[in-house]
Amino acid sequence: MITGAIINAVAILAGGGIGLLLKNHVSEKASQGVMRALGLCVCVIGIHGALSGDFMLMAISLALGAFLGELLHIDSLLNKFGLFLQSKLSKDEENSTFGQGFVSATLLFCVGAMAIVGSIDSGLRGDQSTVITKSILDAFAAAILASRLGAGVLFSAFAVLLYQGSIEFFAANLQDVFTETLIMQISATGGVMILGIGINLIFGEKIKIANLLPGFIFAISYYYIFQNLLTT
Repeated sequence: MITGAIINAVAILAGGGIGLLLKNHVSEKASQGVMRALGLCVCVIGIHGALSGDFMLMAISLALGAFLGELLHIDSLLNKFGLFLQSKLSKDEENSTFGQGFVSATLLFCVGAMAIVGSIDSGLRGDQSTVITKSILDAFAAAILASRLGAGVLFSAFAVLLYQGSIEFFAANLQDVFTETLIMQISATGGVMILGIGINLIFGEKIKIANLLPGFIFAISYYYIFQNLLTT
């Protein structure tokens, strides 16, 4: 079962739907103010998560991840995918923010400690408390994002369902892999990415967060290599 992922996806759809209803009733100035306030909160969440891990692991993982991400043009590919969806589903292609909404919301909802830890807790122990807390935050964020960026935000719910659902589904079979220490290190790496998302929400798109995603792979690899060196 992927109960937690379903709860989170439904919350995003609900929040995004409310945001679309408010789209023509919220001024640009008010919307920007709320987005910046949300960005500050996201920065705090990111900093809190980043401080929980090993700094050296974080720095090496993110540096290597950024290098690989730039080589693979992950951010560009995600944006192209969003634009493809926009061309199929949005009538006003020239002025639409469909692609931006899809990519921004997907990164915001999928990257970070709560997405990983919440899904693992739900899959391993059936504990939905972290998922429910994340769902409330995501619903609020989806409403704000959708009021500015449109329907693309709602489609991020399907990315969340796939991403968190996969972690939740396989968590029971990966108990030996997802140790408490490893989860903390992955969450710390994700915390830096969340901080970058917060900066982008405040100042506009300055950091290509998607290009940092391979950092998770290097964090896991670095952790196990380091652990093996200590145990040999």
